[in-house]
Parts: sequence; structure tokens; C-alpha cells
Amino acid sequence: MERDLTKTAAYDYQLPKELIAQDPAEPRDSSRLLVVHRENGGTEDRIFRDITEYLHPGDLLVMNDTRVLPARVEGVKNNEGGGGAKVEIFFLNPGASGNEWTALVRPGRKLPEGTRVTLGGETEVIVGARLEDGLRTIIFAPEDDPLALIHRFGSTPLPHYITDSHADPERYQTVYAKREKENSVAAPTAGLHFTPELLKKLADMGVPHIFITLQVGLGTFRPVKAENIAEHVMHTEFCEIPPEAAAAIKAAKERGGRVVAVGTTVVRTLESFAQRYGEIVPGVLDTKLFISPGYRFRVIDALITNFHLPMSTLLMLVSAFGGYETMMRVYNEAVEKRYRFFSFGDSMFIE
Repeated sequence: MERDLTKTAAYDYQLPKELIAQDPAEPRDSSRLLVVHRENGGTEDRIFRDITEYLHPGDLLVMNDTRVLPARVEGVKNNEGGGGAKVEIFFLNPGASGNEWTALVRPGRKLPEGTRVTLGGETEVIVGARLEDGLRTIIFAPEDDPLALIHRFGSTPLPHYITDSHADPERYQTVYAKREKENSVAAPTAGLHFTPELLKKLADMGVPHIFITLQVGLGTFRPVKAENIAEHVMHTEFCEIPPEAAAAIKAAKERGGRVVAVGTTVVRTLESFAQRYGEIVPGVLDTKLFISPGYRFRVIDALITNFHLPMSTLLMLVSAFGGYETMMRVYNEAVEKRYRFFSFGDSMFIE
């Protein structure tokens, strides 16, 4: 019986809890790599550094250079008598004025507008207006430097399924993440497998890499709750293609090379620009692109990606690119072969 690919349940699979990776591979490029050939559905089990055998001179790697903000800050509600309740503030992005940020606050509903919260035992902020999607405005004092304070008191937000505490938050950053692009609440995890040495080896082979930016938002953790995927409300994310990246992508296409997306954030960025402008051009835009089976890809030719959560928009995207039947079979095979799943897990190369 043919599956109805418009139903969220079609993208479910059974994953034993012990296959959810709690720690990244060390070194980064020693993670496992499942190679998937779209033409015939065949697979190969390799190590990530073997990616050099599947990329060819003239191919172009496109990477997301965003960096994860230490966005999770714990505070205490200020009571007149002291000793207030704990409050967690998850900072997302700066507001229109220099001393305001948009944030997710827990417990948000219980905090009336004007509630004062102390961060780090010394800095006071005010919980402001209620916004869409349960978000709040956080107001800093005019003399404060909000970003500096977030760095001072914040911790790197790890996905909810990573329950262990990790001493080195840099392992949840790619080696090429740029400090000036520190604006994401989650890492573009497909890039976690690359080392500087591997990137140099690929460049020496004639496989260069260039960078785009997509700010990974809170919606990346949001499950698809609608029974029909068409009813899912996609989150908005800011993305940018600089002039040198647009030129490199155009040149790769002209020379017959493949555009290899390192991660689903790169896919959504490139395809969003192509959908809006008909081609890859430099610029910025906000994207709500939801890719699912039936989508016609305009730019990418191959994809490096991790293993994604059941019934997630990312698994739907991968199914659109690799073919639904192939990808669901491959996912079940990966479970049988004890691949490691999700952010700190193993990788897949779909060509």
C-alpha cells in the first residue's frame, strides 16, 4: 500500500534511545559516513574523512558560517523581600532599540509585563511586552551592553535530547563559525564533521568551499504537530548570500561542477534565493521555505547532512532530495547498523 506523503506520520521511524549521540566524535572527521547513491539507491558505509573519495575537482562545498550564541541565561525574579523564583531567559535576537532583545522566557506566562529579573546576581533586566509565538521583549538598562552580558552569563543551548553536560561548548561550533555571525540558537550540525586539515585537503584537490549564512532560529526544534504537513506553519529565518559566494556558485555550475550543500540550512538558503530570484544572487532575505517530497530542486546537486528527528521538517527535506522510499529505507538500515543520530551523531552524503 502506497504511503500518503502529505501525512506527517509517513516520516516516522523507530529509534532506540541509545543511538541518540550524547558526545561528538573525536577527532571530528572520525564520525561514520553513510553514502547514498540516488541513482540506484545503493549505500556505502565509510568514515567521514573518506568524503574526499566522493568529491571531485570542480565541485563546490557551500557552508553556513553562523555561530551559536550562548543564549541560555538563568536569572532570579526580583521580589521585594528577596529570594525570588528562578527564571530562564533564552535570548534570540536584538530588537529595534539597542537595549532590547527578543527572548523565550520560562516560566513566561506567569511573569507580568514589568517583572524585574536579576542575571548573574548583579545585572537587572525587565521582562517587557508579550510577542507572537510566546516570545517576550527583554529590556536592559541604557548603560548596559546586552551582547557582552549574554556572553558573560549565558551558556550554549544544546538540543533537548542531549542530556549530558559538555565541558567544551566549542564542540557544538563548526571550525569555520565566524564570531561576527554569532546569531544562531543551534549549530548547522552537518559542518561539525569538518576539520581545518580536511578542508585544506579538499581545496588542494580542487574542491573549494565558500560560505553563506542562515541564522538558525528556535523553530528548528519545533516538531510538526499537524497531521497533514501542508498545515505546518514554518518558522522564518534570516539568510544571506555574499557576492563572492554567488559568483562561486555560478562558476561551479558553468564548469559542470556540483554544488554540494553542507547541511539543510544551506539547502534552504540556496533554494530560497533561487525560488525568489530565479537564480543565485547576492543579498539577504527571510525564508519560510518548507521543502517536502514533490519539491523541484533548482541549485543543489549533493547534500551532506546528519540523521534527523522522526517527523521533522528536516527529514521531509532529505526525503525530497534523496527520494522518500530510499531515505526511509536508509534510515531504518542506519538504525540496524547502529549509526549515531542527531546533532552529535554521524553523517550522510547523498549524491
